[in-house]
Amino acid sequence: MADYTEMSTYYDLIMTSGYYDYDAIVADLTLFPQARTVLEIGCGTGLILERLADRRPEVEISGVDLTRAMLDIAEVRLAPHDQVSTHEQNIVDLSLERQYDLAFSYGGVWYFVRGPGADDFTLVSHIRDADENRRGLERLAAHLPAGGTLLLGIQDPHSDYARPVIGGLEYAQRIIPIEKGFRKQYTLAAADRTIVMDQTTDYRTYTFEEAIELLDKCGFEYRARSGAGASMFQEFRKR
Repeated sequence: MADYTEMSTYYDLIMTSGYYDYDAIVADLTLFPQARTVLEIGCGTGLILERLADRRPEVEISGVDLTRAMLDIAEVRLAPHDQVSTHEQNIVDLSLERQYDLAFSYGGVWYFVRGPGADDFTLVSHIRDADENRRGLERLAAHLPAGGTLLLGIQDPHSDYARPVIGGLEYAQRIIPIEKGFRKQYTLAAADRTIVMDQTTDYRTYTFEEAIELLDKCGFEYRARSGAGASMFQEFRKR
C-alpha cells in the first residue's frame, strides 16, 4: 500500500479544488437513515466525515486510515464533533472490536470507476496483493452485522490531465498501465514550475465480474441500485 505522508500536506488543497463532489457523496450517505453507526475506510483528512457529522449529528461515526499524517489533520478538523473517532489501522489487520451498520469507501481503499458502457465498472484497490485484498475485505466484513451495508464509491475513469488548484498551483496526474492495474503519478507545481509534491502510486484493478466474485467470497452480496444517489456508490450487503 502506498505511503501518503508526502501527499498529506497538500491533500486538502487538491481535494477541495473540485476533485470530488462532497455534497453529492454525503447526500447519498444520508439515504440510509437506519444506519446509526458508520465507518469510513480510508478517511484521509476527514473531509467526508466532517460533512457527514454536520448532516447526521445523531450518528456515531468512525474513520480509519493507514497514514498518521492524514489522521493528524483529520483529528483537528473533527475535534468539534464528539460523535466522531479516528483510528490508525491497516485494513488487512482491521480490529476495532465492534460492528457498524454501514461502512463506506469513496476513493479510499476500494472504489469503482465507470467504463464505456452503462453497466461497465472496474474495481480499483490501493492494495496490490490479491491475498491482502481478500484479507482486508474479510476483516471489514467482520465489522458489519448480517444485513449491514457496504458502499464503495463510483468515480469517472482515470485519465491524464493538468489543472489549476487553489493557491496558484497546478495539479497534474499521469496514468500508466501496469500488470493487473495502473500506476498513477501525481505532481503539484508552483507558478514558476517548481515541483512541490511528486508521488507515484500503484493500484490493482478487478473487472466487475471479478470484483463481485471477490466480495461474494468475503461475505458481501451485490445489490444493484437505481434512483436518487445511485451514481455515487455501488451497494453490497453483508450476508
